[in-house]
Amino acid sequence: MLKSRHMSEIIAIANQKGGVGKTTTAYNLASALKKYNKRILLLDMDPQGSCSRAFGIDPSLSRKTINEVLLGEVELKRAIRKTPVHHVHLVPANLSLALLESNLVQKAERPSLSLLKSHIDDRTKRLYDFILIDCPPSLSFLSLNALCAARSLIAPVQCEYFALDALSQLLATIAKVQRTDNPDLEILGLVLTMFDPRTKIATEIAQEIRANFKEKVFNSVIPRSVSVVEASMKGLPVNEYRPSSSAAVAYAALAREVMAYLEKNRP
Repeated sequence: MLKSRHMSEIIAIANQKGGVGKTTTAYNLASALKKYNKRILLLDMDPQGSCSRAFGIDPSLSRKTINEVLLGEVELKRAIRKTPVHHVHLVPANLSLALLESNLVQKAERPSLSLLKSHIDDRTKRLYDFILIDCPPSLSFLSLNALCAARSLIAPVQCEYFALDALSQLLATIAKVQRTDNPDLEILGLVLTMFDPRTKIATEIAQEIRANFKEKVFNSVIPRSVSVVEASMKGLPVNEYRPSSSAAVAYAALAREVMAYLEKNRP
C-alpha cells in the first residue's frame, strides 16, 4: 500500500487525441483508488464537462466551477463537490472554461501556465491522497496548465492507427514543459484502453507500444466493455455499477500499479 504522505500526488490524465478513454480513465481510476481507502479530488479541466457528467452532475447548472477558481472569483475549496462515490470529490467544469484564456486577457491579466498550480493550496494537498486532473483533448492552455501543476502524468492510449503519432506529440510537449515550467513532471505510465483482443490491429499496436516504451507501459490493460458505457449513463464508475466486470477488475489492477509505483518512487 502507498505510504502515508503529507501531500497528495497530483496526476494529469492527458492525451491530445480525442476518444482514447481519457475521461473514462480519470473517473474510473479515482473510484478504483477509493476502494483502497484513498481520498481523491478530481479536477475537471475539460470544457465539455464529461467528467462531471460521469458522476451525474450537470455542469451547466454549476456556478462554482474550475473556471471561476482560475479567474480568482472563488476559492478552490468552495468549488469542491461531493460525488455519489464516497471519498471521491470533484471540481466541475462547463463550457465557460473554453473562454478562460480570453477572459483573462480582458481582465488585463497575463495568462499563466502556472495558474492552476497557484490555486492548489497546501490545505487541499493535505486533504487528499490523489488529485487527478482530467485534461481536454488538445495540447492547449488548459492542458499545459494541468501539466505544469502535476507531479506525474498518465496517458491513456487506444490501440489503433496513429496512436504512436499522437504519443510522439504528447511526449514532445512534456519534454518542453519539463525544460521550461515543471522540471519535476514525470510520466507515471501509458495505459492501453478500449483493447479488443479479437482484432489483429489492437494486438499489433499494443505490442509496438510496449516495444517502444517498455516499463513506462502499465501491465493493466483496459478492455473495451459495454459495462463502462452503461455505468456512465447511470452516472457511476464501472466498479460501482458492475464491480465484477472485466473493466472494473482492470481499473482495480491499474490502481494497484499506480500505488505500487509511488510506493517505490516517492520518499
